[in-house]
Amino acid sequence: MRTVLLAATLTFLLDQVSKYLVVQVMNLKDLHQIDVWPPFLNFRMAWNYGINFGLFSQDSPLTRWILIAIAVAISVGVLWWISRIAANRWQLISVGILVGGALGNVIDRLIYGAVADFLNMSCCGLNNPYAFNVADIAVFAGAFGLILFTSDKNPS
Repeated sequence: MRTVLLAATLTFLLDQVSKYLVVQVMNLKDLHQIDVWPPFLNFRMAWNYGINFGLFSQDSPLTRWILIAIAVAISVGVLWWISRIAANRWQLISVGILVGGALGNVIDRLIYGAVADFLNMSCCGLNNPYAFNVADIAVFAGAFGLILFTSDKNPS
């Protein structure tokens, strides 16, 4: 479980430091947009009150607390599951990345009432209207890693 804790801590810190630097230090919260390397990388301030792509994005305290509870419950469930199996190193890292990302977004909801999204990437004539953050990448990568590195050793 030390591997899980290390991966979760590093992911959480990377997420929170990146948000602090871009949103607070670079003042994206007031500037709303900073073109870094257009169109490939731009910072676009987006306060996400819901889940991916703005789903369930009502700005209400009930929605906020429900989403916090869901993220914490999923994190606890994944940690419980990984502690019960003979997990390989990549599964442990994947769980840590997923949990670190989930908790990074939980902290945003607790501090700001919404998740601070700022990364916007477009390419090849396709204009991406959505913003995301390091935690979102981590949750996706961790879940994908669990799928990729978990095999059924006893197929039926």
